[in-house]
Amino acid sequence: MRKLALLGACALFGFTATALAEPAPAPRDVPAVFKPAQREGYFFVGGRYEAVGGKELATGQMFVQFHAPAEVTQPYPVLLVHGTAQTGVNFLGTPDGRRGWVDHFVERGFAVYVVDQVGRGRSGDNPEVYGPYARLAPGDLESIFTGQEKFGLFPQAKLHTQWPGGPGVKGNAAFDQFYLSQVPYIANGLKSEELVNPALIALLEKIGPSVVLTHSQAGVFGWAVSDQRPDLVKAHVAVEPNGPTFFDIKFKGGAEWYERVGEARARPYGITRVPLRFEPPVSSPSDLTVVQTDQPTRPGQIRCWLQAEPARQLPNLAKVPSVIVTGEASFRATMDDCTGAFLAQAGAKPDRLALAEHGIHGNGHMMMLEMNNGAVANAIIDWIVTKTQ
Repeated sequence: MRKLALLGACALFGFTATALAEPAPAPRDVPAVFKPAQREGYFFVGGRYEAVGGKELATGQMFVQFHAPAEVTQPYPVLLVHGTAQTGVNFLGTPDGRRGWVDHFVERGFAVYVVDQVGRGRSGDNPEVYGPYARLAPGDLESIFTGQEKFGLFPQAKLHTQWPGGPGVKGNAAFDQFYLSQVPYIANGLKSEELVNPALIALLEKIGPSVVLTHSQAGVFGWAVSDQRPDLVKAHVAVEPNGPTFFDIKFKGGAEWYERVGEARARPYGITRVPLRFEPPVSSPSDLTVVQTDQPTRPGQIRCWLQAEPARQLPNLAKVPSVIVTGEASFRATMDDCTGAFLAQAGAKPDRLALAEHGIHGNGHMMMLEMNNGAVANAIIDWIVTKTQ
C-alpha cells in the first residue's frame, strides 16, 4: 500500500484519512496493472479515503488510461498531461473526427498513458475538499486558442490557419465539439499543483521511468515532477508551457498589445507555484530577485522577467532533457522564449522546437487538435527518439 501525503486537507477539515490500495506494478514492457494480452485499459493512482463533513469520500485520485501497440518498441512510455479546462480527451482524437496524438505515438511503438488531472473529468471533482471551481467561456477560447485570427490580440494571431474549418469560433462544428469537451477546473492554481504533482509521481513510480509530455497549464507539473524525481523523468516535452515566467499577462491588441496582470507573482518560483530545488537554496520566493529585460528577444515577443544575476541554478532540472514546443500562430509564441531563457539562465538549457522552423506552419495553442496534428506529433516523437535511444 502506497501512502501519499494528504496535501494539507487534514489541517483544513480536521479529518483522518486512509490511503487507497493500488494494484501491483507489472513488468515494465507491459502496461501497468493489465495482462500482457490487453493493449488498452485504465486504472487510478493516488487517492485517500477521507472523512469530510460527516461523510467518507475518496479524494486525490487520478484517472489513467493507457494504449499500447502489439509490440512496444520504444524504451520508455509517454505520459500525456492536459491543460486548463481540458481532459485527456485532447489526446484521444480531434473534434472533427481525425486520429489523435495517442494513435500517432502508438504507431511509433510507444506505450502511452493519458491522465485526467486530479479533481477534473474522470478523476472526479470535489469542491468540498479542493475548493472553488472555474469554467472558461467560449470567448476565452475563441480569442486566443482557436480563432485568434479574427481578434488580432497578439502579433502572431494573423498566422493561424490550422483549426479545422477555421476560424475556430461558435458555429464552427469543430469548435462547438471542442467547447463541449470543456470541464470545470480547480480555480486555485497552487492547489492544483499540490494535488497533481504527487499523483503524477505515483504514476511514474508504478510504470517506471517515462517521457512526460505536458500541454499548457500542465507545464508547471512537468517542471516540478522533473525537479523532484529526475530519476523517473527521462525527458520532458513542454508543449507551450504555462507562462510567462513569474507574472501573468493580458492581451489587448494594438501597438501596446499586452500588459502585466497585477503586482503579485503568478508563479513565484518562475515556472511553478510550488518550490523548486534551487542552488543556492531558496527559503521563500522573495529570495529570487526578478528583473525585466529592457528589450524583447525578437519582434513579437514580450519583455522577459528573469532572475537578477548571478542567477540561482536548478541542478535537478539540468539532469532532465527537455524541449519547449511552440506553434507559429499561438499566443505562447509571444512568451515561450522567456521560459527557455529562464531555464537556460538556471542551467537547465532546454531545446527549442519552434514548429515553423521545421516547416510546420499555422498552428495555434491546441495543436494536437488541428489539421496537421500528425506532423506536429511526428516532430515531437523524432525529438524524443533522439533523446531516449
